Order: sequence, then C-alpha cells, then structure tokens
Amino acid sequence: MKKSSIVGIIIIAIAICVIISTYADSSTYGTFTDAKTTDTELHVVGQLNKKKELVYNPQQDANYFAFYMKDNKGLECKVVFNGSKPQDFERSEQIVLTGKMVGNEFHASKILMKCPSKYTKDQIEVKEVSAAPVQTS
Repeated sequence: MKKSSIVGIIIIAIAICVIISTYADSSTYGTFTDAKTTDTELHVVGQLNKKKELVYNPQQDANYFAFYMKDNKGLECKVVFNGSKPQDFERSEQIVLTGKMVGNEFHASKILMKCPSKYTKDQIEVKEVSAAPVQTS
C-alpha cells in the first residue's frame, strides 16, 4: 500500500471519530413527557418547585440530591442528581437539567442554573454542576 493511501485512511478514521463523538455529546431540548418516551439524554428547562422539600443530607450520602421541578409545560417531576447540592440552588430563577427518565424520576447528570445577580438586575449569573461519576464494582 502507498503511504498516501495509509494517510488518507487515517484521516478518514479520525474524521469518523470526531463525528461520532460530537453526535454522542449532543442532546436535544424537551419536556418531562418527552423524557418518558425516549431512552436518550435530553435537556429539560424549568423552575424549582419551592413548596416541596429538597432532599440533601451530606452526612448520610453526599452524592444524593433530590428535588421537584416543573418543566416549561407545567408538568412536575421528581429529579435525582448524583452529586452535591449546588450553592444558592433555592435562589435559581431557571434550571436546565441534562439527563433521562428512570421510572417516574428524572435522573440528572448535569444541572445548569440561572441565578439572579447580586449586583444588577440586568446581569444573570450562570452556574453549571456535573454529577459525580458512578462507581461500579
């Protein structure tokens, strides 16, 4: 085989790997209803239900945080996040979750919060939190 053919095959293989990794990282926006009908991860936008309790006990399990959120269509769902509770979570104006449904619970792998700014009303502070990696035995 010629060197130019080998280089061409390597370039094609790298391009395929880049396309696959880009496709694997991308997810779409939806609602909790959409999450119930698909097995893939998607983004759900909504607001925290401040009337229901937040479950976070770091002495018992520092990587378990649960709360209730209403999506933009008004459907409420319990959300489980395998990570610590983000700072100022209760102050968030809007939440964007990345994850998928497991039974009747939405299991989030990332939480993106839009919090009101401390300084001006025009600025919005954005915080992103990722879940702790799941340990397998």
